[in-house]
Amino acid sequence: MKKLTLPLSDRETRALRAGDGVLLSGTLYTARDCAHRRLFELLDAGAPLPLPLNEAYIYYAGPCPAPAGKACGSCGPTTAARMNAFAPRLLDLGLRGMIGKGEMSEETRAALVRNGRVYFAAIGGAGAAYGSAVRRMELVAFPDLLSEAIYKMEVEDFPAVVAIDAAGNSVYEA
Repeated sequence: MKKLTLPLSDRETRALRAGDGVLLSGTLYTARDCAHRRLFELLDAGAPLPLPLNEAYIYYAGPCPAPAGKACGSCGPTTAARMNAFAPRLLDLGLRGMIGKGEMSEETRAALVRNGRVYFAAIGGAGAAYGSAVRRMELVAFPDLLSEAIYKMEVEDFPAVVAIDAAGNSVYEA
């Protein structure tokens, strides 16, 4: 397992290969379908976004409320393919990478290659383990979306696998 600190440099990102196991530490932002639609409304209106795309890694997840003494409850990944309509544009605007569950489209893969970025996969059913990797969590935008709002998370040793690397290689084709 490679221990990495986010945000990754371009060199670090391009050195990753599909299938590499990683432990990520640093900042992640959560966003699911509804939050992505709101981000696109802001982009289309020329309004500022509530997160810095050029530093951001979006975790396709909706965290559960934190139990006493924890920063976050269970926080498992959602199906990444649901964000295929959004990912290419966000990558072209500077998004550093994403974490989700399952395959993504050829359009998303092309955007990853075009921008030298990676898509990490998280394991479905491991939400409690992912929630335990969260050290701090704060609401960033769209509180009316509840668990689908955008949250900023500080994570430590968040386990993932490079699913699509910056060259376009995919673990889903192996």
